[in-house]
Amino acid sequence: MAEFSWDVRSPLDRALVSGAYGARGDAGVSLTEIRNFDLVQVMARRGKATELAKAALARFGVVASETPKAVGTADATLIWSGPDQFFVLSKGGKHGIAELALSLAGSASLSDQSHARVLISISGTKARAMLAKLSSIDLHPDAFAVGAAAATSMDHTSVTLWRGNDRDGLAVFNVLVFATFAESLWHTMLDSAAEYGVDISHSEELT
Repeated sequence: MAEFSWDVRSPLDRALVSGAYGARGDAGVSLTEIRNFDLVQVMARRGKATELAKAALARFGVVASETPKAVGTADATLIWSGPDQFFVLSKGGKHGIAELALSLAGSASLSDQSHARVLISISGTKARAMLAKLSSIDLHPDAFAVGAAAATSMDHTSVTLWRGNDRDGLAVFNVLVFATFAESLWHTMLDSAAEYGVDISHSEELT
């Protein structure tokens, strides 16, 4: 009998080569793939939006936003993904689908997206300039503050975009993209950022 083993690999495993890319000198853009996270989409059942809001508040201690925003807790981020729905992004299994089902399943439909999406963190002095080539979203700090989110597209690819907490005084943008389109979008990001110089890496730490 043949033996099989499942080796879970990132959709960017072949495309992501850590190190410098593009223009020489100090990198203007940092592209980091975040790996091994838990991602659950939560969608209110018909007529259950208020009940879901209460259940989410009881579990996370914060209210999931009804507008395009990402709300952080001590161990998770609730990211608006549409009317009466949001993603729960976390690490370590505490907020995986089995755990969330215990408190949210009565008011919401849950879908595990942990291996269906790729998470890319973008930062650097030229991050906005690079993203402006790919998206029509106004990312000026006055228009897209920390916590702002959007369900939008980049290079004709549907993504969820939100701004995380600043790091070293610079804005951090996070992009969730379907795994099947991740490699294509990754190469497009590299091409768009090449003139600024790119620092490429992967991490298991959520930003």
